[in-house]
Amino acid sequence: MILDTIARPPSLVEKVCQSLAAIARRDRADEENWLPTERELAAQLGVSRSVVREATKRLEQQGLLEIRQGLGTRTVNHLHKPLTGALELLVPEETERLRQLIEVRLMVEPENARLAAERATAKQITTLRAVHEKLALADSFEDSVMADMEFHRTLAVLSGNQIAGLLMQSLSELLQVSLKHGYKRVTPATAIKQHAAVVKAIEQRDSAAAARAMHRHLVTACNDLELN
Repeated sequence: MILDTIARPPSLVEKVCQSLAAIARRDRADEENWLPTERELAAQLGVSRSVVREATKRLEQQGLLEIRQGLGTRTVNHLHKPLTGALELLVPEETERLRQLIEVRLMVEPENARLAAERATAKQITTLRAVHEKLALADSFEDSVMADMEFHRTLAVLSGNQIAGLLMQSLSELLQVSLKHGYKRVTPATAIKQHAAVVKAIEQRDSAAAARAMHRHLVTACNDLELN
């Protein structure tokens, strides 16, 4: 006789984590807000201060909260931190990390572009166009890197797949390193042209063309890094 597994109800700590994570997700649009004190949170949620303390520590490890001694706890958008630390331990050699990053991007980003062409709203496509124009107008090395990174993260969001968006956010630091290496060798001109091709395909709702354009762009990025 085979019995169904009985689902374990979430613990108080897990429930508090869920409540606080919902606040952090709501605030993550580049706004960092301070939470009530530990005592106030415990009173509002009807739990002990030790439960609140454990929950905030867990969310800090996940990159959703930052605990600052003497000041309090605030929401942050550091979701990339845990993955970045793990990658540096698992793949200590930077060149190999960048090579593996390109492999992952080739698996994921053409599909992000394809889905964006199918799912993105007109407003979202306008946002993507504006982000693309930031790279075209960038007048410094740092601005080019940040605009390029924003383009790829925005595209992931436009795919409509929240896990894809989170993945690109989590890879932010490594992506930034990759872009810096690339822009030390080449100008942004090619990236601007290839990003424009992706945007155009998405605007035309041509999912296959969007995927091809993104794949072509990533192959170029790999060549620029001289990782082949």
